[in-house]
Amino acid sequence: MLRDNLIMLRNINGFSQEEIAEKVGISRQAYAKWESGKTVPDIEKCSLLAEVYGVTIDSLIRTSKYDGRVVPPAPEGKNIWGSVTLNERGQIVIPKAARDHFGISEGQRLILMSADGEGFVLIPAEWFEARLELLGQFASEK
Repeated sequence: MLRDNLIMLRNINGFSQEEIAEKVGISRQAYAKWESGKTVPDIEKCSLLAEVYGVTIDSLIRTSKYDGRVVPPAPEGKNIWGSVTLNERGQIVIPKAARDHFGISEGQRLILMSADGEGFVLIPAEWFEARLELLGQFASEK
C-alpha cells in the first residue's frame, strides 16, 4: 500500500528518489527501501512525505482502488468516493460516506453546476443561495 503510493506520487510529481530523499532528510538508499517495501518510514517521515506530496498521512498509507485499479492518493481536501450509476430515471445515489462527510440528508436541496467538458458538481442550495445574496448586496453598493 504505502510503497505503491510512494512510487505513484513520486512519478506523478516528477521527482527522482534522490530528490525526495533530500526533501525528507534521508539517503536515496533508505528511500529506495521504502519504495521496495523492505522498510517503512517512521511517522515523522510519513508526515514530511505527506507534506511534500500535498496529501494526508492517512491517504499516503492506504491504497484506494477504482474499477479494480489502484489510484494515487488524492490531494488533501479532495476525495474519490467511488462510482455511481445513473438509473433509467436519471437518478444517482450519492455514496453514504460522501453524504455523511458533507452532512447531506434526505430531502436536502442541491444545486447542480457544470463546466462544459469538465464534469459537474453538486453543492448545497443554502450555500449557493447565501453566495447569491452576498453578490446581490455587493452589486447594490456600487
